[in-house]
Amino acid sequence: MPSTDYLIMNAAKQPERIALVEVNPAIRESHGDNWRDYELVETIPSKRYRRELTWRAFNGLANRFAHMLIDAGYEPNAKVAILLMNSLEWLPIYFGVLKAGCVAVPLNYRYTADEIKYCLELSDAEALVYGPEFIDRIDAIAGDIPQIRDLIFVGEDCPSVATSYQQHINHYSADEPDVVISDEDNAAIYFSSGTTGFPKAILHNHLSLMQAGICEQHHHGQTKDDTFLCIPPLYHTGAKIHWFGSLVSGSSAVILRGVRPDWILQTISEEHCTIAWLLVPWAQDILDAIDSGEMDPSNYRLDQWRLMHIGAQPVPPSLVRRWLKVFPHHLFDNNYGLSEGMGPGSLHLGIENIDHVETNGVPGWGWEADIRREDGTSVNHDNEEVGELCLKGNCVMLEYYNNPEATAEAIRDGWLYTGDMAKIDKDGFITLVDRAKDVIISGGENLYPVQIETFIRTHDAVRDVAVIGMPDARLGEIACAVIEVKEGHACTEDEMRTFCEELPRYKRPRQYIFAEVPRNSTGKIDKPALRKRYTGGSVVAQEIEQ
Repeated sequence: MPSTDYLIMNAAKQPERIALVEVNPAIRESHGDNWRDYELVETIPSKRYRRELTWRAFNGLANRFAHMLIDAGYEPNAKVAILLMNSLEWLPIYFGVLKAGCVAVPLNYRYTADEIKYCLELSDAEALVYGPEFIDRIDAIAGDIPQIRDLIFVGEDCPSVATSYQQHINHYSADEPDVVISDEDNAAIYFSSGTTGFPKAILHNHLSLMQAGICEQHHHGQTKDDTFLCIPPLYHTGAKIHWFGSLVSGSSAVILRGVRPDWILQTISEEHCTIAWLLVPWAQDILDAIDSGEMDPSNYRLDQWRLMHIGAQPVPPSLVRRWLKVFPHHLFDNNYGLSEGMGPGSLHLGIENIDHVETNGVPGWGWEADIRREDGTSVNHDNEEVGELCLKGNCVMLEYYNNPEATAEAIRDGWLYTGDMAKIDKDGFITLVDRAKDVIISGGENLYPVQIETFIRTHDAVRDVAVIGMPDARLGEIACAVIEVKEGHACTEDEMRTFCEELPRYKRPRQYIFAEVPRNSTGKIDKPALRKRYTGGSVVAQEIEQ
């Protein structure tokens, strides 16, 4: 059953129940104690502290946008790109695209103008919906994207090159469009995160979206009484599919515009959130703020908060243990997924398996997993041999759109070869070791940066760390640790070398750099940026020859 049917059912069964809330704490802070009066008289959506939609209104807006596209002549399977910051408009527009029988193409809000153009061309997008934050970028390419028939602007002061969403949306019917959608129809094109090069377009059908949503609800047991806090960007499969658990259960979700620790706890308190999905840096920032006395959890209403889950990158076990000391009543889950598998849930720790927190867990609901050698055979479980993680399930992408060669490499006999290196223990628990691309080969030994990073993060002064390979004439590569130190702390290279003596000698970093660790908008360490910054991005062999 397509996800659009769940939206229709929720609107019919509980039309006046709140489906979505948008909270923008920066507005409240900018207007001090007068923010509530300001909210009552302010009509510009982007300048309101809090907005909400019922399921009826959500479904109605989606229908109106679907009719808007149909009236403009967009046929089923037409590609409609979405370039918006998280907002109350995001999901109704997304579902409007789906209800029109079109294919949604969410774009990363950090893309440059050239990257936006590249993705629009790669996906064959015919329309682009965008917000005020992107006016300059779209203006820069507007004359060079002839395949885009319409630019649709969401916000005030619509540019002359675009059609205003706000001015036109209410001219269309809120009734269901006369479009039949099947599970096999194309639904969405997502883009790889770019941590392994320029983005690839990932095509999914409606079955993939819905199976991922059911998987999420199965893992975390959402009911209509839950309220999910959504902070990561909705263009990414991770945030989207975690929200799909709310769609399946008919429960509320809060879209928080901001990641400050006090804003997160304040929103959980005021909106009575029961589930929050955090990225590692945000969870760490919350704990640091509590440890420093900057925040006191007792000042917030948190008793209803039952589950904190985390993902998008390897999660240090030390962080989980630290979290559970501060929030001992919380259930915890660690999720692994990738856009090629429609986001989170391919592997999950499971709330019942907290004693296996050193692992990424087991295959998710509806998933199969295997760890394979280069020759395609399965690794030995007994000695925890490292191989490539391979996945099979209904959420595997249809293809890399317009890239048959990459598709053939990634999908073999129905199995998705993830490019992630992993091992599996005798009890069936899988541990991600690293990206195959990030493995450092030093003097013939394979070094897995995640293992080194996990150890270094246990140092009290370390806020974040990334280990990359640096060219070395004798060993080929050496491990270099880029360390971001916590505010108010100090750390020296000699101190870190002494600390790392607990590691086996071959795993110890040979070089240390104290600097900020860049992350992309999904929370993953941007190792290509680090390699470019510190090695020039060149191939190791080329660096050695020079």
